Amino acid sequence: IPEDLGGDVMFVSVSAISGEGVEDLLESILLQSEVLDLSAPFEGRPIGSVIESGVESGKGPVATILISEGKLTKGDLIIVGEEYGRARILLNEMGEELIQANPSMPVKVYGLSGAPNTGDELRQVDSEKQAKEISESRKDNRKKNTLNEKQAQKMKSFMDSSNTDKKVISVMIKADVRGSAEAIKDSLLKLSNEEIEVDIISNSIGGITESDLNLAEASNAFVIGFNVRADNTARKLLKDTPVDVKYYSIIYETIEDLSNMISGMSAPIIREEICGLAEVRDVFDSPSLGKIAGCLVIDGTVIKSNPIRVLRDNTVIYEGELESLRRFKDDVKEVKSGTECGIGVKNYNDVKSGDQIECYRTVEVKK
Repeated sequence: IPEDLGGDVMFVSVSAISGEGVEDLLESILLQSEVLDLSAPFEGRPIGSVIESGVESGKGPVATILISEGKLTKGDLIIVGEEYGRARILLNEMGEELIQANPSMPVKVYGLSGAPNTGDELRQVDSEKQAKEISESRKDNRKKNTLNEKQAQKMKSFMDSSNTDKKVISVMIKADVRGSAEAIKDSLLKLSNEEIEVDIISNSIGGITESDLNLAEASNAFVIGFNVRADNTARKLLKDTPVDVKYYSIIYETIEDLSNMISGMSAPIIREEICGLAEVRDVFDSPSLGKIAGCLVIDGTVIKSNPIRVLRDNTVIYEGELESLRRFKDDVKEVKSGTECGIGVKNYNDVKSGDQIECYRTVEVKK
């Protein structure tokens, strides 16, 4: 509930197109911080959280970290999630090099062994040996958790083995930054349904390499390259491998493309549409066609090429097709509502006055 209506939430209208309201937003944030009297310890070991991470060409892994406590100083030995290293370079949001970063300051950190996951916590350590031990311990724990998840998934798959028609789309995701990779992964997993399952075999950052293509081929998966491309070796291998690589630069286009693929693989829903309904007023004998029902079309259009049902007291007593459809003595393809016609039902001669002949068609609707 906004403050204007007696609530305690501050609302600020802004426009990304014109920039209108941005100054008001900044002023409101400063005002809110003063009211809340927010503070953080400036001294002591640094603690921070990863906002984004990636791999920059020529510079290696980089993590954007928001410092929440203490001071991060250039050269500090740090561990971030499973990755560790020295903070070789610290850059602020303007790209200027820093000696140290204080609380509330987002800073780009270079020098880690790899790109950490979004949300990982930064801590300072005393020695490289300690950093390695913590890193290896966390990696072992992750592997055990992953293995347990896979075993649980295998058991679930075994329990669901009665559904043998379920199809699996295997996907490998390669992106420029961790945030994009996670967003794509989460969105793709939500596309799974009772007929088709999306299996993410790998989700990492950096360019597409030869080993990525080998894994994709072994897993019968296709590769999504989000703002990344295959390296020279991988490009040569692509000519001789059946692996399909799809390049994207916008997340919603990525999701939409795979969603369309899943829609194409899903078994369509078959729905019936009633085209027309004719009421039998009288029955005539024809030397060549047998019983002919003299009808009045009371709803829609009766079409000769479509299948029909004969209803008696709103109960289906016969399903089949039309042998003839006539207006007076002329054969016609369709008869519209309010028009009389003669109907011959193929292989059925028990039509009686008062029966109804329902003309319908089947329509495929994709899920």
